[in-house]
Amino acid sequence: MTSTFLPDKRTGPDVDLPPPAAAAARERTRRRVLHWLTATAFQLPALVLFIGLVLLPMLFALYAAFFRWGGFGMPSDYVGVDNFDRLFDDPVFLGDLWRCLVLVLLSLALQLPFALGMAVLLNQRVRGRAVYRMLFFAPYILSEAITGVLFSMIFAPDDGLADQVLGSVGLDGLGSTWFADPSTVMATLFLVMTWKFFGFHMMLYLAGLQSIPAELTEAALIDGANAWQRFRNVTLPLLAPTLRISVFLSVIGSIQLFDLVWVITQGGPDHHSETMAVTMFQYGFKRYQVGYASAVSVVMFGISLVFALAYQRFVLRRDLEGATTTMRGGGK
Repeated sequence: MTSTFLPDKRTGPDVDLPPPAAAAARERTRRRVLHWLTATAFQLPALVLFIGLVLLPMLFALYAAFFRWGGFGMPSDYVGVDNFDRLFDDPVFLGDLWRCLVLVLLSLALQLPFALGMAVLLNQRVRGRAVYRMLFFAPYILSEAITGVLFSMIFAPDDGLADQVLGSVGLDGLGSTWFADPSTVMATLFLVMTWKFFGFHMMLYLAGLQSIPAELTEAALIDGANAWQRFRNVTLPLLAPTLRISVFLSVIGSIQLFDLVWVITQGGPDHHSETMAVTMFQYGFKRYQVGYASAVSVVMFGISLVFALAYQRFVLRRDLEGATTTMRGGGK
């Protein structure tokens, strides 16, 4: 019998590779190094900007929160957690937390359902729907500063457009000092927020609605489902990923609200429209208590971070895993 000789395929320090194999290995190594250097070169500018403009300021704000510091020179008067103790004993900041919660609840209960209803309406074959979409989305394009100045004039007491319109239809008694009255300032401010931001959420919902296959709605129609049943059992479940993203953006935006409030009321009257961001700005840039303002910023960042992580863990988990939303009663 003859035996077939099988070459030893083991490689190691004592086994020399044939010249072609060694050249191929060196070429693979060279390509890997080249790819790594190319990726690093493209990412380095963004990484430097992120570290310099985001990460380092965040770390310095955390450091400054433990000092009584006016913003000049380096922090030196260490006070430990006194700024945080003062923060949670401050009725203005506790009011900020309450107003933030009110804005979040109003956004979820009124602003987003209104945007969803308009999106469903404009997803139908309505004459001139392209014009309506443009008009409803246009306020979002305006800057917060322009919006604030515009509505400051509209709701100006006595000679503002709102009071003039009410007076022209015999409803003078409904006129108000609007932003100057503690009992109406938050409601009026939320009205401005809704006008400004509902178009953005409406366009999100429209994009989600247009990604739903028409065959599913047609099949439900053939099965005898009415409009409400089609919306509840077909449209709404398939729109759920878009709704979840919209809710996330709305909550984070309410927590960090600053521009509109500062331009319109600067937190007044008597702190009744103040938000955490406005409080931070007031103490940091008006009263030069930068250490205390840094504590406010740390708490605001912590609230946003905890919410974002919890929302991602418990609400966005299926979306991040790439799972598709199933209708009620459907399989997994």
